Amino acid sequence: MSGHSKWHNIAAKKGKADAARGKIFTKLGRELLIAVKQGGPDPSGNSKLKDVIAKCKANNMPNDTINNAIKKASGAGTNEVYDEITYEGYGPSGVAVIVNASTNNKNRTAADVRHVFDRAGGNLGTSGCVSYMFEKKGVIVIEKAECSLAEDDLMMLAIDAGAEDFSSEEEVYQITTAPNDFTTVSEKLADNNLTFLEAGVQMVPNTYISLDEKDSEKMQRLIDNLEDLDDVLEVFHNWEE
Repeated sequence: MSGHSKWHNIAAKKGKADAARGKIFTKLGRELLIAVKQGGPDPSGNSKLKDVIAKCKANNMPNDTINNAIKKASGAGTNEVYDEITYEGYGPSGVAVIVNASTNNKNRTAADVRHVFDRAGGNLGTSGCVSYMFEKKGVIVIEKAECSLAEDDLMMLAIDAGAEDFSSEEEVYQITTAPNDFTTVSEKLADNNLTFLEAGVQMVPNTYISLDEKDSEKMQRLIDNLEDLDDVLEVFHNWEE
């Protein structure tokens, strides 16, 4: 989900997201479940839940769907239990990969993730083997064509709300925040009727790796196959797409 120049083809990205919308909602529902189980159903006292709700809205999940998921997760009869787990490994040519998953069967998920790495010519590593190459950041991406504000006005709004950085790429604006400021900044932007292509707390790489055509195909296959796994919530990497 995170990579340099990842929004160079917005139409393709949006088309892929639309095609996978049902699966995305299912995974977001699981994230809501985990957040509620850990900190309760009130987002004002559960910062993780607030972040997940903002992420859900960025993915155009309807408010009714979000509220129903929270109610279901906080219900007395809910006995679904998922553990959060992070895998780290290497893709082709040593690309660093971080996989966030939630599972009710750690052995199954570990085997599935390892199999995908092996098939793509990568390998699963030990905890901490690549995470030192990343920083946790809030990331908000806004499509220029859909933005109602001038660039300078958007930048000032974001900075005043607490953003750390603002950048303008060919087709999008990208706003970066400290993890704890993500919800505040995203809510401020949303209050100004801005919609997001992407919003969430992510692992952002400090450096990027370029690949040749052959390894790029392998890397894309690795990402796609990991994201296709039901237990995988997010995939981060330092491939310069």
